[in-house]
Amino acid sequence: MKCNNMRELLAYSAEKQKKRAHDHYEMVKIYGECKGMGNRRYKIPQKATFAKFKKFTYNAMWRGNDEKYDLKTVKL
Repeated sequence: MKCNNMRELLAYSAEKQKKRAHDHYEMVKIYGECKGMGNRRYKIPQKATFAKFKKFTYNAMWRGNDEKYDLKTVKL
């Protein structure tokens, strides 16, 4: 629909909103109110096997951090 002025646009949008609300009201009468999906779809079995080794960040990444440095060994 083409609106020529603001008054027509406001009337058109108000009428469209009333129609949408009425359609929603009719759908609720037929199908009932909106409901959540429920927990049945989220209850899935968890992973049964896990990683049997430690990752890089647990051991190899931090191997060199226990070394002591003094000003003689650090070259700036």
